[in-house]
Amino acid sequence: MIIDTHQHVFWHGKDDAGLIADMDAHGIGRAVAHGFAAVGAKVVVASRKADACDGVAAEITAAGGEALAVPTHVGDDDQLAALAAATAERFGGIDIVVNNAANPLALPIGDVTRDAFERSMGTNLGGPLFLVQHALPHLRASSHAAVVNVITAGVYTTGAYVSLYVAAKAALAQMTRSMAAELAADGIRVNALAPGTVDTAMVRATPEAFQQAAISTQLIHRMASPEEMVGAMLFLASDASSFMTGHALIVDGGMTTH
Repeated sequence: MIIDTHQHVFWHGKDDAGLIADMDAHGIGRAVAHGFAAVGAKVVVASRKADACDGVAAEITAAGGEALAVPTHVGDDDQLAALAAATAERFGGIDIVVNNAANPLALPIGDVTRDAFERSMGTNLGGPLFLVQHALPHLRASSHAAVVNVITAGVYTTGAYVSLYVAAKAALAQMTRSMAAELAADGIRVNALAPGTVDTAMVRATPEAFQQAAISTQLIHRMASPEEMVGAMLFLASDASSFMTGHALIVDGGMTTH
């Protein structure tokens, strides 16, 4: 399994497996890396920040798991190719990709610039797409290949004042369906995880009023811990969801029930 701590994941579910995860080293990605390692996945941690990669990999190793750190920027195709190659070389293949990359850039509609638009789409949509491309030969060779794209429950709301982020994640939700349709013949399942408000550094960096507004829309009036996303991720990436593809699993504390 590879986990890019700026936010993505690949996982091999056998003894020789490799999981790649592109992730937030302090949020969902870190929790997922630990969760997969705890059930025996071999994890590759990838992030723009080498220190973050090394730290998560060291934690997993200290807990008795196997992990490799590969600093990677999701906007650089050469680095994505190197990430997939390093995973396959170290662990013999790639079974699962979890794309958890995120750029939370938020601007009112009237203030969106071309540069902001391209940066948001490049990370939130382009990163997952091109990471899957580079992993595709290995996924096609796997007998239980799966891709999990992390979107947001915000795609089912208006997305007011976070339109760039929500629009890019909505595009990733559609890309999930398109990938599922195109790759089904190769035996590759593709699904998405749509979290609600999760207690991550990304969320904590938003204004307090925004955080409280997000929590108030949920039936469960609190933030989820990153660890509360692990069970859903394991389900989507494992044979437990073997007859599921092209769908989004919503884990949002009831945000979208009304």
